Amino acid sequence: MDRQADTLTAGPGHAVTEAVNDAVRAAITRLVQSHEADLDAYKGPIYFMMHGLRSEERARELAAALHAALYGNLTPLTRAVPSTT
Repeated sequence: MDRQADTLTAGPGHAVTEAVNDAVRAAITRLVQSHEADLDAYKGPIYFMMHGLRSEERARELAAALHAALYGNLTPLTRAVPSTT
């Protein structure tokens, strides 16, 4: 399964903070390192994409978490992709 999220359709006034961008990039990096997403994942800052997700359900969970993060709510992302530390 493939999933992508972007800020391009949010409108010209929407901005993603550096903290959110860093959190999304770190989550995608963890997914790649755990082999849940393919190595060709794209980690922003405006466009995020992952390939090779194991199921439609997981892909939808991650897409929703990415969407929430791009609008400032990191909670779903930290639940979906917990830190390894």
